[in-house]
Amino acid sequence: MFRAAIEKMQPYVPGEQPRPGQRLIKLNTNENPYPPSPRIRRAIARAVAGDGLRLYPRPMADEFVAAAAKLYRVPSRMIVAGNGSDELLAMLFRAVLDPGDTVSYPVPTYPLYDTLAAIQEARVIRAEMDRDFGFPVEKLIDAAAKLTIICSPNSPTGTEVSRRELIRLLDGLSPRLVAVDEAYADFARRGLLGLVRSHRNLIVLRTLSKSFSLAGMRLGLCFAHESAIRQLLKVKDSYNLSRVAQAVGCAALEDARWAQRNAERIRRTRIEVTAQLRAMGFEVPPSAANFVLARMAGIDLSTVAAGLRKRGILVRYFGTALLYDSLRISIGLPAEMTILIRELKDLAAPLTLMSPGWRIVKEDSPRPRPPRPSQSARLNRKRPALAAPA
Repeated sequence: MFRAAIEKMQPYVPGEQPRPGQRLIKLNTNENPYPPSPRIRRAIARAVAGDGLRLYPRPMADEFVAAAAKLYRVPSRMIVAGNGSDELLAMLFRAVLDPGDTVSYPVPTYPLYDTLAAIQEARVIRAEMDRDFGFPVEKLIDAAAKLTIICSPNSPTGTEVSRRELIRLLDGLSPRLVAVDEAYADFARRGLLGLVRSHRNLIVLRTLSKSFSLAGMRLGLCFAHESAIRQLLKVKDSYNLSRVAQAVGCAALEDARWAQRNAERIRRTRIEVTAQLRAMGFEVPPSAANFVLARMAGIDLSTVAAGLRKRGILVRYFGTALLYDSLRISIGLPAEMTILIRELKDLAAPLTLMSPGWRIVKEDSPRPRPPRPSQSARLNRKRPALAAPA
C-alpha cells in the first residue's frame, strides 16, 4: 500500500515529552527555559478576535516575512517562512533531491536529515567528524553531493562552523547547494546569515523555537538567493502558517531584544555548567548552542540517562556507535541545572573510575585529546550497532 522506501525506513523519534501532570526537569529537547516576549499574548488575542479564525491566513506570511527582512536586513524576496525550520528542510529535500541523488552532511548531527533523505530515496554520504568534532570540510568537498547540509552550531555537539570554513566549502562546491541549519545561531558568537547575499548557492535556515521561546508555535525562516526562493515556493504548502502563528512571529521579531537577553542568560549558565561537568570527569566540547554534550570516552551512558530519568530529569541519549558514550543536556534554569549536577555526580561517580579524568579547560580554549581508556573501560565497553535515529 505504501512506497517500498517508506515501508523499510526508520522514522525520526523526537525526545520524550512529559504527559500532562508529570513533574520532570526537561533537559532533552533544547527548549528555552524562559518565557517568550509579553507581546505574544496580545498578538494571539488580536489574531483570534472577530473573523480571524474563519478566514484563511496570508499564504506568503507577508507581514512575518517583512518583520524578518527588517530585523535581519535581508530583502523580503530572499525569504520564505515555514512551519518551523523542519518544514523548510523538508521543502528543500523535496525540491532538490530525486531518488539516487546524493546528499552529504557531517556526522554526528541532527538525525532528521537521515529521515528526509530516506523519504526522497537519496543516497547519503556521511562525512564523519574527528574525535574533537572538527569540521570535515575536505570530506564534504570531495563528496561533491547535489545538496550539502551543515548544522551550525551543530546538534548534538554544539560546535560551530567558522565563516572561513563555510566560504571554503561554498567555493569548493559551487554551484551545488549548501544549506546551513542555524537553529541555534542566537546562542553563538555570530551567525553565518551575512554570507547569503554574496553566495548564490547558500541557503540559511533559522527557527523561532529556540532563542525566541516559541517551540510550541512552529515558526521558521529560510534565507537564500531569490532564484532559490522561487523554486522552494513551488513545493510549499498553500497555507503553511496559521493566522495565529504569523501574528506571533511578527510580535516576536519586533521584540527581538527580549530573546537576546534570554539568550545571554543561557550562555552564562552554559559556561558554568560546562565547567562543572568537566570537573566531574566529562569531556565537554565548547558549545555555541543552548545545550552541551557530556561525554565519557568508551563508556555506555545509557544507564546514567536512565538513572536521571528515574530521578525526574530528562536528558537526551543517542544509542548509536558515535554517541553511545555521550549525553546531550539542554540548558535549563540555573536551579534546574543545580539539581542536574547534584544527581549526575552521584550517578557518574562510579564511571570516573573507569575513564581517566579530563583536564579542565576554558570553554573557548582547545580541548585536550583524550587518553586511551583503561583496560577495565575496554572490558566494560558496550558498542551497540547503529540504531534508528533518535
